[in-house]
Amino acid sequence: MLSSKLARSLSLRSSSPWMRHLNSICSNGSSKAASGSSVVSLRPLSSSDASNWIPNVSLDTDVVHGGVVPCEKTGAILTPVYLSTTFVQESVDKYLDKGFSYSRTNNPTVKMLEEKVAKIENGYDSICVSTGMAATASCINAFMKTGDHCVITNCSYGGTNRICREQFMPLGMEFSFVDFTDPKNVEAAIKPNTKLIFSESPTNPTLTLADLDAISEIAQKHGILHVCDSTFATPYVCRPLDHGADLTIQSLTKYYDGLNIGTGGALVAKTPELYERIKLIQNMHGNIMSPMTAYLMLQTMKTMGLRIRQQSSSAMKIATFLESHPKVSKVVYPGLASHPQKELADRQHRDGLHGGMLWFDVKGDPIKLMDNIKRPWTLCENLGATESIITACAVMTHANMLREDRLKVGITDGFIRISVGIEDPDDLIRGLDDALNQL
Repeated sequence: MLSSKLARSLSLRSSSPWMRHLNSICSNGSSKAASGSSVVSLRPLSSSDASNWIPNVSLDTDVVHGGVVPCEKTGAILTPVYLSTTFVQESVDKYLDKGFSYSRTNNPTVKMLEEKVAKIENGYDSICVSTGMAATASCINAFMKTGDHCVITNCSYGGTNRICREQFMPLGMEFSFVDFTDPKNVEAAIKPNTKLIFSESPTNPTLTLADLDAISEIAQKHGILHVCDSTFATPYVCRPLDHGADLTIQSLTKYYDGLNIGTGGALVAKTPELYERIKLIQNMHGNIMSPMTAYLMLQTMKTMGLRIRQQSSSAMKIATFLESHPKVSKVVYPGLASHPQKELADRQHRDGLHGGMLWFDVKGDPIKLMDNIKRPWTLCENLGATESIITACAVMTHANMLREDRLKVGITDGFIRISVGIEDPDDLIRGLDDALNQL
C-alpha cells in the first residue's frame, strides 16, 4: 500500500507539468495537471463569491479590494501574515491539495499579493520578488540564453542598463540599445536571434515614452516577446498588457508601496504559458518576497489611486512653475504642452494623469542645489513615495552609466529628477524657488 502511494506521488511530481509541484494555483483559482484533474483553490482560509459583488467595479475599487476577501474562519478583513516556512500535508495522496508546501515556492500572503497585482495589471498571474531589479533579472533569465538578442531602450533605469552590460553580455547575450521613441528604430534593430523587446515607458529618468501599441504590433509580427517596465506609469496611469505587451515589470518599491516602507518587484504575465516559465525561474532562483513585506504592500497599495491623482496634479503645477524660472533651462513632464510626445501621452495615459515624475535642467551647480534644498524636499534615491524626493541623476541614480552614454540619452550634468509626493505643492514650489535663487 505504502509503495503504491509513493509511486503515485512520484509519478504526479515527475510526469505531470512542473507547475503542479511549483505552483498548483493560478490567478483564476484553479489549474489542470497533465491528467486533467482539477487542482484545488489557492485560498484555504477564504472563498471568493462573485454573487457578493456588484459587477464591473472600477480600477479604484480593485486597487482597494482586488479579490482579497475576509477570512472564512475568523472574519479578518486583512489577509493574514503567514510566517511559516513549510505547510503540513494531510497525506501523500493529498499532497498539495491545500496549495502550499514550502514558502520558497508559494506562501499564502505573498500569493495573495501576486494575484492582486495581476488583477490590477490585467494579467494572468504574477510573481512578486525582492526588488524591481530582481523582476528585471527574472525576466531576462526566463526568456534569454547565450546567443540570444534583445532590443532594449537606450534610456532605462540605470540598474537595468548595468545588469545587461555587466552580467548578461559577458554570458554571451546580445543587447541593442536603441531609441524607442520611434518604433521604426525598434524594428530596424531586430535580428534573426532576437528573443525579447524590452521597453520602458515613461523612461527613468528622461520621461520619454514608447508607443506600446506600435511596438507590441512589431513584436507580434516577428514572434518576439515584448516586456515593458511600467514603474513610472503604474497601472493607474497605463497598463502595458492592455496595449499588447506580453509581460509587465513593476518596481513595487515605488508607487505600489508608496510609503518608503519596503522593497519589492513584480513580473506580470499575460498568459498561463508565460507565467509557468517565470514561476519556474523564480522557484529555481529562490527569488522571493517575505510574507511581511507582501502583507504591508497589500495595505499600502490601497491608496495608490489617491496618491497618484494628487502627485499628478502637484507635478503639473510644479512643472509649470519651473518652466518660467530663470535658473531652469529645460523642464520635461508628459503633462506639459511642451513635451515632445504630448499626443502619445494623452492617448496612452489614463484619465489625463501623467504621474508624479518630472525633471529639469538647472543653470548652475546641481550639487549646490542639492545641498541648499530644504525640507519638505528630501535628498535620496527612491521615488514614488508620499515624501517628495529630489535627485541629481548624474552623480546618484545613473552614476554607473558611462558619461558619453548618459549624455547621448539626455542625462546632462545638471539633470535634476524630482519625485513629487503628496505635500502641499505650494510648499514644494517655495522650497525649489529658494534653492534655485541661491545658484
